[in-house]
Amino acid sequence: MSGAVIGRSLGSMLALTGALALAGCGGGSGSDDSPPPATSAVPPSASESVGGFIAYLKELVVASADTLEPVDINALTPPTSESTEPEAVD
Repeated sequence: MSGAVIGRSLGSMLALTGALALAGCGGGSGSDDSPPPATSAVPPSASESVGGFIAYLKELVVASADTLEPVDINALTPPTSESTEPEAVD
């Protein structure tokens, strides 16, 4: 094989490799409507019902929140209910 053929083959392979690498970086630009993690923000459901508040607390426990940054709870108003039965917290 001559040097020119090897050079063209190598150049073609490098171009193909670069194109594949860039193609692998695509996507992921779609919107993500999932709620933020419990450790980054308090969800509105935590203030709306006792069940939502308990669910939020359970998410914090599972997320090992002790090792993460503090969450701003100024907007949180723990709900109360006179008619709801007590809920067990596992």
